[in-house]
Amino acid sequence: MAEKLSIKEREQLLEPLLKENGWLLASGRDAITKKFSFVDFNQAFAFMTAVALRAEKMDHHPEWFNVYNKVEITLSTHHCQGLSVRDVDLAKFINQAASKA
Repeated sequence: MAEKLSIKEREQLLEPLLKENGWLLASGRDAITKKFSFVDFNQAFAFMTAVALRAEKMDHHPEWFNVYNKVEITLSTHHCQGLSVRDVDLAKFINQAASKA
C-alpha cells in the first residue's frame, strides 16, 4: 500500500513539480493538479490515451476533466488519502507525454 509523502519527500520530490513543471497544490485536499492545452481534440485525446495506458499499468488512476483541446488532471492516492510517490511518478510521466503530444 502506498504511503503519504513525508516532509522530506515533499521537499525532494514534490517541490520540483510545483516550482519547475507547472503543477499546483489542489485547494482543500492533499493533491496536485495541472491544466494542459493542445492543438485540437485529437491531440488531447492521444495524450489522455497515453496517460490512461500508463496509469492502468501503475494501477493508479488520475481524476481528469476534458473539453475539446483542454485537459485538467488531479493526482492523489486514494489508499493513503493524500500524495504519494505514485503521484509524483505519474506526474513526471504526464509531463513527458504532454511534451510529446
